[in-house]
Amino acid sequence: MSKHATLVFSRHGESEWNVANIFTGWVDVDLSEKGLGEAKGAGELLKTEGLKIDVAFTSFLKRAIKTCNLALEAADQLYVPQNKSWRLNERMYGGLTGLDKKETVVKHGAEQVQIWRRSFDIPPPALEKDSKYHPCHEAKYKGLDPKELPDTECLKDTIARVQPYWEEAIVPELKAGKTVFVAAHGNSIRAIVKMIEGIADDVIPGLEIPTGTPLVYELDAELKPIATPLAVEPLKFGRYLGDAEKIKAAAEAVKNQTKVG
Repeated sequence: MSKHATLVFSRHGESEWNVANIFTGWVDVDLSEKGLGEAKGAGELLKTEGLKIDVAFTSFLKRAIKTCNLALEAADQLYVPQNKSWRLNERMYGGLTGLDKKETVVKHGAEQVQIWRRSFDIPPPALEKDSKYHPCHEAKYKGLDPKELPDTECLKDTIARVQPYWEEAIVPELKAGKTVFVAAHGNSIRAIVKMIEGIADDVIPGLEIPTGTPLVYELDAELKPIATPLAVEPLKFGRYLGDAEKIKAAAEAVKNQTKVG
C-alpha cells in the first residue's frame, strides 16, 4: 500500500477557557500563553518531520485560526492557502457553555456530566437563544441560515455537521495527492478520525486529543489509511508527532478536567 496523500491534524493550543476549566464550545475565546507556545511547537514538529503542507483548513474560531497561522509560520509555510468553515467548529456544548466544569459536576453529578461530555448521542440541554453565548448574536455567522446554528450538540450531531465539509472540500484535495493540514478542535477532529478509522460509536468519545500536537495520517489512492506501529490505541492508523510521554500526559489532563477532589 503506497502513500498517495497525507492528512495532518492539530487540535488548537490551550485556550484561556481550557485554563479556567470552562465549557467552551462555540464561544470565541483566545489562546492562552501556553497555547500560543503549543501552536508554534506544532509547526516546529511539522518542520522537523519535513512535512510540506499544500493546503490548510480551520474553523471560524480564533483559537483554531491562530493555531493554524502560528503552526504554519513556525514551519516556515505561512504562504499556504487556508480555508475556514464553521463546520469545523468545536462541538456546541449547549446549556453547559460558560459553566465551570468542576462546579457543574458538583451540581449535576459526575455521571451526568460525563454523559454530556463523552456520550456519542446524548446532547447537553439546549442553549437559550437569548444567551450571550449563542452564536446567533455573532456577525461571523450572519451568512448562515439560522436553522443551521445549533443550540446544542452531541458527538453524533458534530459528525453530521462536519461530514459534508469533509466530503466536499477536504477529500478532493486528498484525492489530488496533497498534504493537507487541519487545525481544528477536539470534537471536529474526532469526527473526521472516526470517519477515517471506522472507530466504533462507543469508543470514539473516549479518544482524547491533546492540544497543539500534530496527528499524521498517510492515505493510499483510495484514501484508505495506512497502518503504522506508532499509532496509540484506540488509533490504528494515525501517529502523533513529538514526545510520546508528554502526549500521553496531555491527553490524560484533558480526560481529568471534570475530576473533583
